[in-house]
Amino acid sequence: MWTDVVDLRDFYASILGRVARNMIRARIRSVWPDVKGMSVLGLGYATPYLGLFRGEAERVLAAMPAEQGVLPWPADGDGLAALTRELELPFPDLSIDRVLLVHAIESAEQVRPLMREIWRVLSGSGRLLAVVPNRRGVWARFERTPFGHGQPYSSGQLSHMLRESMFTPMQSYKALYVPPVRSRMVLSSAAAWEKVGERLFGTFAGVVIIEAAKQIYAADPVAVRDQRRSYLKTTAANPGSRRSGFG
Repeated sequence: MWTDVVDLRDFYASILGRVARNMIRARIRSVWPDVKGMSVLGLGYATPYLGLFRGEAERVLAAMPAEQGVLPWPADGDGLAALTRELELPFPDLSIDRVLLVHAIESAEQVRPLMREIWRVLSGSGRLLAVVPNRRGVWARFERTPFGHGQPYSSGQLSHMLRESMFTPMQSYKALYVPPVRSRMVLSSAAAWEKVGERLFGTFAGVVIIEAAKQIYAADPVAVRDQRRSYLKTTAANPGSRRSGFG
């Protein structure tokens, strides 16, 4: 079940959410240090992390499933967020170079069809980066954060799912070792938790992160759909937008 977009927004506006964002952003950036000239798509609720690539990538877009809802993004400039159907992304085949999945896989009701749709829009040399709650971590056990909702994965389970969905896992990472508490003293030492956890307690990280490449061999042809895809592009001029139908 998808977490409501307002709950996601409120979490990332909190102190705990900002700490989680900073820890995960640092890992994402280390995996994708340069996306110059590329098209980057964030799927799920990836906007707290997509700002990394604005001004560098050729274009950056956010696709938010209708079951979750949509909020305008970014706060400045034209809207780059689209409300989409979970299994019908409004993008042409082979049009995206990088796909960032955050608060997506664990929430999807039909994971493999969703991954097949991502496979369709990803370019032949494209990469995806999946950020998913770690089923062995502490964060997956607390429902007061978005990482405590949906289906968590271990590194092995996420890797297996990607292979079954015609992706080749390239590298696995972990992030978010600080406990999900509201103590300012604990949260202020998040960077230290990250360094110690990476060396000694990798099993208990809050999230599993895997980069994967698209398999382009032994692929079934993509079926041509009769219906037209449609989406709602949001603008910062309408900050109250949250849900809407399709054209």
